[in-house]
Amino acid sequence: MEKLIIAILLLSTFLSACTNGKSIKEKSNKVESNKNNDNEKDKNEDKIDTDEILLPKEYFNVLQTVSGKQIIQNPDNDRLLVNTKYYLSSSFVPENLEIPKVTFAFSDTSVEKAHLRQTAAEALEKMFADSKSSGMNLVAVSGYRSYQRQSVLFNAEVKSKGETEAVKWVARPGTSEHQSGLAMDISSISYGSKLDQGFDQTKEFQWLSENAHKYGFILRYPKGKESITNYEYEPWHFRYVGVDVASEMFKLGISFEEFIMNARPM
Repeated sequence: MEKLIIAILLLSTFLSACTNGKSIKEKSNKVESNKNNDNEKDKNEDKIDTDEILLPKEYFNVLQTVSGKQIIQNPDNDRLLVNTKYYLSSSFVPENLEIPKVTFAFSDTSVEKAHLRQTAAEALEKMFADSKSSGMNLVAVSGYRSYQRQSVLFNAEVKSKGETEAVKWVARPGTSEHQSGLAMDISSISYGSKLDQGFDQTKEFQWLSENAHKYGFILRYPKGKESITNYEYEPWHFRYVGVDVASEMFKLGISFEEFIMNARPM
């Protein structure tokens, strides 16, 4: 009888251990499964839903290779992508440049950098007016920039820092969005009208980050997208792309390169 009781106790202990081992294993499998699901979720969140990105075909670049450079043939398109790969012709000057009625960081508004294309200028005026109503003090610092002016600035930067460092901050002639007449460098009175990364600590930058898309403007060179845009983070550089594109980009949290490269013609 004594031997039978001992045998039963041993069997009970063995079964309990097996059950606990199975429970631990199942728990471990669940944890691993959850981890895998989380990893898959993270991967999916990084993906861009290209089904959401539709763009009229006339807004895509029309390109022609000239002397090894891809030159944009439809530069009047206000959704054009100008970057280190896609050039504007040295002879291109937007036809409808005008001086927006906004506060500038300089007094002589006859200079070329005070100009923007008409559509972008009108949108900038509305954005500045609404920002002022919200207690902001934005200033326009630099808009249109001719091919010739780009050459002067680029050569000076190369002379000062060397070409490798220069291309991170200053566009090669023909690859600057400023030549399109659709970009404006923006700062604030409280920040001394400076153009540097510290501008992102101002209330004006915060307002622009949350509202610029409503007027058709995007932060062209955002933080974390340097490997895609090929430029350093520039919290002052805003580009007009239209309310439709700007709003879609804001929703998706992507750069202009990512938008255009993933867009489907409609």
